[in-house]
Formats: sequence, C-alpha cells, structure tokens
Amino acid sequence: MNYIGIDIGSTAAKTIIFDGEKVLAHFVLPTGWSSKETAVRIKDELEVMGIDVNSADVKTIATGYGRISVEYADKILTEITCHGKGGHHLFSEDSVIIDVGGQDTKVITVENGAVTRFLMNDKCSAGTGKFLEIMANRLAVDIDELFSLAEAGTPIPISSMCTVFAESEVISQIGAGQSKADMAAGIVQSVVSRVALLVERHDINGICILTGGLSHNTFFREQLARKLGTKVYSHELGKYAGALGAALIAADKYQ
Repeated sequence: MNYIGIDIGSTAAKTIIFDGEKVLAHFVLPTGWSSKETAVRIKDELEVMGIDVNSADVKTIATGYGRISVEYADKILTEITCHGKGGHHLFSEDSVIIDVGGQDTKVITVENGAVTRFLMNDKCSAGTGKFLEIMANRLAVDIDELFSLAEAGTPIPISSMCTVFAESEVISQIGAGQSKADMAAGIVQSVVSRVALLVERHDINGICILTGGLSHNTFFREQLARKLGTKVYSHELGKYAGALGAALIAADKYQ
C-alpha cells in the first residue's frame, strides 16, 4: 500500500509518499493561481512515479488551503490536525509546532501525541511568508537575498501591524536612503516578533519545532530562538509536516 499526503498551501504544494513504515519520496510544486490545476499536476507527477491515485492500493488524504481541490482524495482534513501529527512524528516529543506559511502562521501544542491547543495569526499577512515576499519585492531581491542582507544589517524597526502600512514605512526608508541590509534586517525582525508573540500565548511545556517554508532558514530560526529565549528545532522534512501528517493519518486509517 502507498499512503499519499498532499498539503496544498497558498504558495507551495507538498506531497509525501509513505508505505506504512517509511517515507518513500516527497516533492513540492508551486501552487500557482489554481489549486485545482495544482492537484492535477500532483496526480500527473505521481503517475510518472508509477503511482495511480485511483488504485485500491493507494489511499490519499489532502490538507491545506487548497485541500478541497484534490478531487481524488479519499479524505480531506484540516491543517491543524495534519501539521500536529506530522510535526510530532518528526521528534516524537511534547512540542509547540510553529508553522510559518504563505498566508498564515499556526502555533500548535501537541501533548501525548494529540493536539491540545492551537492559535493562528490574524487575517493580515504580517508575520507570514507573504509579508516577506512583498517586502523582498519592494527591495528588488528574492527571499534568499533578503535573509542574506538581514544577516549583515542592523534592524530598522517597523512599527505597523498592517502589511500595507508596513510597506509604506519601507518605501519611506528607501526614500530616506537607508541601507538595504538594515531595512532587510528590520523586515525579518518584524516577522520574528509577530511569530514570537503568537508562540508566547502558549505555555511552552515541550520543545519548539519550526515547520513550513522557513524551517530550513537557519537565520530565521536562530532569531526566533533568541526572541523566545529557547532552542527552536527544525527537520529536513519540516517543510512537509502537513503532508507527512496527512500520509501518517491515511496509514492509521486504512492500513
């Protein structure tokens, strides 16, 4: 049997293939403008790998922003359920899972393998990957360049909680001739501060785990750890936590 976990986020779609004991493969595709088209591309990619999603030997669970677009899924589940399951599996300890996504940031407490509490950021994209993307575009750099600049800069504070007003602040800083590195550092620290505020509303009784698109960014993880005053862990499959959780739940349900 193959158990497929699909997590279609607002910017990236992650897929995990699990055989009931180990992860066989994983891949990521850009979500693009249509989650439905992305779901078809995932199906095509799986077929290239020799996996027919319509086979009786394949069970699929979808999660994420675009989960309802995966018409061939046997079941769809919320992001909280899947991220909690996947994040816990990576370290097998009580934990606070911090998932910084494209459109939202989730903080999930897992105790004894079960989600006991969760919080999500407000509707505004400040404190998410989308905020970083918008600001990087304003500085005419990509995300990797933004973080490289931030490491070399001294943060210029951004006071606005709203992305639109924060962007206006950055435009003013550009007009004032501020260093691009200092502006980048301020942008990153702004996101770190907003994520930390969300985490601090939880009682941190276990380890902190960073998942999502920023989980592989050492600088962001270190800055978040410094802000929280505790170590923040990551994993090579951190980006795939939601998809992994979906695949694990499929195995539990159908195995």
